[in-house]
Amino acid sequence: MSPQIAFYLAWLLFAVSWVGGAFWAGRAVARPGFIREIPYRLISLAGFVLLFDVYDPPFFPVRPLWRLDRSWAWVLVILTIAGFAFCWWARVHLGRLWSGWVTTKEDHHIVETGPYAYVRHPIYTGLILAAGATAIATGTATAIVGAIVLGIGYWLKAKLEEQFLHKQLGAEYDAYRRKVAMLVPFGPK
Repeated sequence: MSPQIAFYLAWLLFAVSWVGGAFWAGRAVARPGFIREIPYRLISLAGFVLLFDVYDPPFFPVRPLWRLDRSWAWVLVILTIAGFAFCWWARVHLGRLWSGWVTTKEDHHIVETGPYAYVRHPIYTGLILAAGATAIATGTATAIVGAIVLGIGYWLKAKLEEQFLHKQLGAEYDAYRRKVAMLVPFGPK
């Protein structure tokens, strides 16, 4: 199997398992509203489209800007899978509190253990890592821009979630925010 096929299989398996896991989430009790979620959703969608070269805009070169040695490509496949593993660790750790939307669930509380002891948004961190590794391996301008755009989309989602959780959970969430980095382990709070 080539590294390129491994990337697409990893992304496909992650997407299918992630969507399938949505049936095990608890009932949402509050959301900031669909309109507030549109910006990050559109930006993230654009990032995915560019990352996977679904649409090749005429102002970006389609051919790779560099070619990686096969062993380096496999290292990036492993980093992509590590990003997905970090996402799943976080999702399993959240249990029924997980949601694909910005929400609070019944009996919502702050989870500060597992991956949430390192970053407040480990699922977004894992996806950004996977997208970055995939883009580097792909080596096209569209993939690189796609990973950056996707990172911006997840940063915007994290910011919206932070505002929403501050309103819902107050001082308890603020204390957690002061202790744990947002997206980069041991990075800025």
